[in-house]
This record gives sequence, C-alpha cells and structure tokens, in this order.
Amino acid sequence: MDFLSYFALGLIIFVVLILAYGMIAIHDIPYHIAQKRNHPHQDAIHTAGWVSLFTLHAIWPFLWIWATSYHPEGGYAGRPDAKPSGRKDEAESPDERIARLEARLAEIESAATQQKS
Repeated sequence: MDFLSYFALGLIIFVVLILAYGMIAIHDIPYHIAQKRNHPHQDAIHTAGWVSLFTLHAIWPFLWIWATSYHPEGGYAGRPDAKPSGRKDEAESPDERIARLEARLAEIESAATQQKS
C-alpha cells in the first residue's frame, strides 16, 4: 500500500471516531439543560438520552422539550415573571379584593330583590 492508501484509511477512522463522539456528545445536551435548571427528573432525562442514542436519537427532540419545559422558580408553569396581560386585580391586596367583591355581591343581591318585587 502506498502513502495515499494509509492516509485515506486514517482519514476514514478519524471521521468515524468524530461522528461517534458527536453522537455521544449530542445525546447529553438535554441532560445538561436539566442539570442547569435543577430539573426534578434529571436522572430520567439522562437515561432516556442513552436510550435515544441506541435508537438513533428518535426520542431526542422530546427529551429537549422535557428538559426545557421546567423552570427553576416557576416549575412547569413557566417563568415566574410572566404575568398574563389584562388582569387589573393582581396589584390589589387580598383585603381590597375581598371588599370589592363583597360590594359587587351586595349590588347583585339588591338588584335581584328589586326584580322580584
């Protein structure tokens, strides 16, 4: 064999090793995301990542979604700073809200008794 044959063989072995390492490195990304977010199912995500490695990463996108759907402060509900728009009663204290609701209930009751008469 001449030099080019040895070079080609070395190149093929190098490419196969890089692809194998890349597959192993990619499968661990959801686990690292889960670790960073202190996900309660870190171990399950890691194990499922190894299973996805043997199934040619068929379930890997679902692991990514699973790992990123948890937020450390808000849990699965999302980020705690995300507040729905259009809600004016969130700034009120509980006492103010109860007083407002009691006044509204009194209005409804008085309107209902006037309708009956």
